[in-house]
Amino acid sequence: MSPSRSILLVGEGNFSYSASMSRLYSETETSITATCLQRQEEALRHEGAASNIQIIQDSGGTVVFGLDCRKLGECASLQGRVFDRVVFNFPHCGRKSGVKKNRELLKNFFLSCVQVLAEDGEVHVSLCNGQGGTPADNPKREWHNSWQVAAMAAEAQLVLTDVRPFEREKYQSYKCTGYRSQDKGFHVEKALLHVFTRCLPYTSAQILQVEEVVEGEKVHYNIPAELSDYIFRGFLCSGSVHPVRLVQDFLLEGLAKKWLISMTTETIPFLLTAKQLQACCSDVDITHCYWIHLLQKNLNCDAHTSTDKEKDQLTFLDSRGRTDARDTLPAACVTSDKAERVRSKGAESLRSACSLDVDPEWENCLHVLRPSLLPQMEELVTKTDELSNNAGSHGENEGNNKSAEVDGHRKKGPCGGCNGVTSLLFGISGVVFRNLSINLWALPAYHELLLRGVFPSECEPIRSLGQRLQTLLAPYGVSLVTEQGGLRLIAQPMGLIGRVSVSNESDNISDVSVTVSLNLDLLAVLLFSLPDWRLLWSHDPRFLKQFALRPSPGKPFHPFSLFPEHISFDISFWTGPTWEERKFHAVVREASHGTVEQVKLIDRFSHPDLSQTSYCYRLTYHSHTHALSHTQALQFHQNLESLLSSRLQVTIR
Repeated sequence: MSPSRSILLVGEGNFSYSASMSRLYSETETSITATCLQRQEEALRHEGAASNIQIIQDSGGTVVFGLDCRKLGECASLQGRVFDRVVFNFPHCGRKSGVKKNRELLKNFFLSCVQVLAEDGEVHVSLCNGQGGTPADNPKREWHNSWQVAAMAAEAQLVLTDVRPFEREKYQSYKCTGYRSQDKGFHVEKALLHVFTRCLPYTSAQILQVEEVVEGEKVHYNIPAELSDYIFRGFLCSGSVHPVRLVQDFLLEGLAKKWLISMTTETIPFLLTAKQLQACCSDVDITHCYWIHLLQKNLNCDAHTSTDKEKDQLTFLDSRGRTDARDTLPAACVTSDKAERVRSKGAESLRSACSLDVDPEWENCLHVLRPSLLPQMEELVTKTDELSNNAGSHGENEGNNKSAEVDGHRKKGPCGGCNGVTSLLFGISGVVFRNLSINLWALPAYHELLLRGVFPSECEPIRSLGQRLQTLLAPYGVSLVTEQGGLRLIAQPMGLIGRVSVSNESDNISDVSVTVSLNLDLLAVLLFSLPDWRLLWSHDPRFLKQFALRPSPGKPFHPFSLFPEHISFDISFWTGPTWEERKFHAVVREASHGTVEQVKLIDRFSHPDLSQTSYCYRLTYHSHTHALSHTQALQFHQNLESLLSSRLQVTIR
């Protein structure tokens, strides 16, 4: 709230709270506007009301009578004004009203107050212990028997930002009144103050068109709508304070104490060819890939040459975690002849890449959004080899000393402490995509950190890397499990968060190639105690604000949306003889704006005569990034029904 603040109080009884607040802020520029529902003559019947009103007015405040808190936007006295804080203490419909009527009062108040609330303003609602229906209540009432204050605020796109004890002692002259429309007070012992703020509105998914050069072929394609918010976010850019970048820096600095690390800054395409997928990602399930139809092809791409101006840079971390820039060859754009060979062999590559029958749609989609950074890592290592060979053939040239040094580190390859030579790990990071069914820890997009090095086998690089990773990550609940050919990194409740694998792909038979793959998003959830991985993609400035000072891992994140409601709806429909569940999940992600966190198949029935199958799914809506009301979730659900009917040709039951 700004130094010059304006506060609106609604539902006042004897105005004792407003008078106390007027005294509290008497030495500041804060302006107080106190209002009540009663007409003036009725309000003055409350004990002490006249003197309290006088205190407010003498302090420069304003008193308004006959103001309905459910119709603040209609009040002539408030026209053109906005307030930094709107306060409603112990709201009640009066007399013996039940929880349903008081919920309705809260909902209509919230819908009304946002009309006079500043963009960065707060709404303060004080409730008796147990009324709010949040885990902060002790004891907590059953949900159906509470006022469901957070859910009512969500109807007005407000989120519960804070809950704290109601500080009655701070307002010495405050006397609570209004219990059942009498001068009797409410039980304010253990009462709670609920603070609400605005949240960003939902934005519709967009189909983004991207142009890239993939193996010499200029291509245009659309990013699937459900992935539109995961593209071009720049979380790993230099200077970023996003937790994904902070986790990457933490890992690299920790590993750099034992190995020299070279991170590429080269821009790499999102798209892979089927041939690249087959060559480098044999362990990736192609049914979990996003296959892409190209919009346009242009094979007349001018071949790049490796001139000095075109050289990209690698950022090196030395054993102390300091950076050093070194040159490497640029990504080459191959000629159209090679592109033609890639296209002609694409279908064959796709068939041989999988051990199951190829979907006809996938056979026509010879490109895929990268499910891994392994193909780019292969290209990086290949280019570095070429650079090293060029440096070796011109060893007398002093300008090639850096390249020769890089090659020396990579080819000598011993782990830190082995023969006294520091090894080199090449690194690359970026967002990757997996077409997975919706569940709590299934990320359709995440940032992968990929490291690779070549080491003499006698150095036991798997053991050495595993020990270092365990030192860095074990304090945050990560455990390492030995598997054939390497290690798995496991954490609860998300499961697999990374792998360390070994292969004998080096030219020297005594050397082994070690690859480390880490899911930076899930690690960020662990290291900063995030309640939901979807927060990483939030556009709300309050998210990144908590990381502005680059906190160390272990400092917990404080959610700006507390106790969001879980809302469940079922959906049933008839399908034809074929049904692709992955397409269903894609439509759910798009229609729900990413708010569905779990999809569960409840029932399946195949009609014996009609060649139709009925499916019933239960969808759970939940959001830590936006206000998600029952009304909003129902709107998303109805939109889902429309999209399913139009895109997947199902018949809603």
